[in-house]
Amino acid sequence: MLAFVCLVLHLTSTYASLSNAKTIIILAGQSNMSGRGGVQNNTWDGVVPLQSQPNPLILRLTANLTWVPAHDPLHTDIDVHATCGVGPGMSFANSVLQRHPGLGPLGLVPCAVGGPMGTKISEWGKRRFLYKQALMRAKAARKNGGSIRGVLWFQGESDTVSEVDARKYKRRLVNLFSNLRADLGDPVLPIVHVAITSGQGPYIETVRKAQLGIKLQNVKCVDAKGLPLLQDKLHLSTPAQVRLGQMLADAFLMQEHVASSSDNTSSP
Repeated sequence: MLAFVCLVLHLTSTYASLSNAKTIIILAGQSNMSGRGGVQNNTWDGVVPLQSQPNPLILRLTANLTWVPAHDPLHTDIDVHATCGVGPGMSFANSVLQRHPGLGPLGLVPCAVGGPMGTKISEWGKRRFLYKQALMRAKAARKNGGSIRGVLWFQGESDTVSEVDARKYKRRLVNLFSNLRADLGDPVLPIVHVAITSGQGPYIETVRKAQLGIKLQNVKCVDAKGLPLLQDKLHLSTPAQVRLGQMLADAFLMQEHVASSSDNTSSP
């Protein structure tokens, strides 16, 4: 009986320690961050590759702001007006923890919204709903002691339709990153964003040039160009999302290494 009680207490303690995230990562953008891998005709095939399988050390923040074990589709209760599939988040998290298990429990905060028509970066302005929702979720995620260690951003396909939007993209993206850092109280919050490989309009290269041209401290860009697309020629396939997640992890861990080196250098 005593052994049983001890086991229950141990399991309760273990669950409690994993019920809150230590390292928090914000996932934001539109449909390719939300994930459409494996989605055809508004139906997800349910296939989750090995690299994106659930892990006890990976959590996700639900729409009602509770931590639960993470699994694809990560954005199922956030990007509610579209069918979600595999995105880069789980592959990213597994890749990070495989190399640095001490960062776990790792909490993913899904904030990306693509919907049926996509979302433009202007919809992520400081006073707009998508930005306010992401900020609210980010603050809720760290309420119980976790630390926001990074933002993953993948968006821009909807800004390829209008030449005006495409030309304003760089300024709007810089403003978004600056707003997030200011509102989260971290002026050098690591951000990894993705240069698009597809778009809904003719100004793909204009947006890509803007993304690749961002030069800010602790901001890195990974290039999705060449990753395989679904038949719609817009959304990344499941294998592409797996690869992208690994690319995002590489960039994120590079920033973590730089930050750790800086901390060690500044220590007495």
